Amino acid sequence: MAEGRTDAPGPDARGSAADGPLTGVRVVELAGIGPAPFAAMLLADLGADVVRVDRPGGPVLGVDPDHDVTNRNKRSVVVDLKDAGGAGLVLDLAERADILLEAYRPGVAERLGVGPADCRARNPRLVYGRMTGWGQDGPLAPSAGHDIGYIATAGTLGMIGPAGGPPAVPANLLGDFAGGSLYLVTGVLAALHHARATGAGQVVDAAIVDGVAHLGAMIWGMLAAGAWQDRRAANLLDGGCPYYAVYATADGGWMAVGALEPAFYAEFARLLGLPDDAPDRGDLARWDELRSLIAGRFAARTRKEWTEVFEGSDACVAPVLSLYEAAEHAHLAARGTFVTTGGITQPAPAPRFSATPASLRRPPARPGAHTAEVARDWDVPALAPEAARRSRP
Repeated sequence: MAEGRTDAPGPDARGSAADGPLTGVRVVELAGIGPAPFAAMLLADLGADVVRVDRPGGPVLGVDPDHDVTNRNKRSVVVDLKDAGGAGLVLDLAERADILLEAYRPGVAERLGVGPADCRARNPRLVYGRMTGWGQDGPLAPSAGHDIGYIATAGTLGMIGPAGGPPAVPANLLGDFAGGSLYLVTGVLAALHHARATGAGQVVDAAIVDGVAHLGAMIWGMLAAGAWQDRRAANLLDGGCPYYAVYATADGGWMAVGALEPAFYAEFARLLGLPDDAPDRGDLARWDELRSLIAGRFAARTRKEWTEVFEGSDACVAPVLSLYEAAEHAHLAARGTFVTTGGITQPAPAPRFSATPASLRRPPARPGAHTAEVARDWDVPALAPEAARRSRP
């Protein structure tokens, strides 16, 4: 398989970024799973010095730490927050940080002694980011949950999938990472800007249900305008439209069609070989007939053959690729969208910056592997008292 870009620089002596738009920003991440680690990874990719506070024994749903890409570019210390001195160590870190991220159920951080009031009493400039599914308040706030339930409740899951079947589950990308992580990062960076301008930090409540609902802003506008029906596969962008849909090929592959604009549709129809008497695309009453005609054309050739027909054209048609296939795609390889470092193929940092490019500086952090150096760099000797004693003259 193609390895993509492999030129990621190594860490400098103190573990901070050589460049990156967030160089100099210090982040404490209280270890969890899912959206909060991804949010911290994004901050770390952009150059922030992220210290992950792992719990003894690791997370409940963990993978091999050497392969947990969401922990790249970070450093890790292990602190037992149930131990008498654990909260004090986290507060020492929070005192020196710009941002703290946590993903506990509401009230847990407070019970552990590391809630917003405790941390901001030590550091009034601190931005305290809270990542939950249901939010910090509301009837469901104390309840457990996962991505699939959050996007179901927000009305998003019900929009995805065929009309005659169950909703299609979009992995945990739409809830955890789009509606969760990206909103948490947006929130803490906006709050950091405010803190630097005013000297006052604040608490950011990032709830997946809020973020996923917000992602639907355009759909809600279309719904209000009567341009969207509140049911699956009946609309322009949900597979209901025959020229914005996915079609099977002769070999069991799939092609994705997004020929919305008239000029793009004309090119699509020409390359696909639709007959001149094909139903007009604007005649909704004949959409099923047009869909059957398009499906029959795609079923006549393989995915590879259709890819060769459409690639590079303005027909807006692309093959549906697997993860491994995507990593090998010529366009993504040319851009370095995926990189292989330490034997792990993974997405490169995004987005891209002209003056302060992000980089892969460190492999996934093993729990507790950086305790001594974090104790030194952040001037928290109590994290590693034995190392501190050895360093004394």
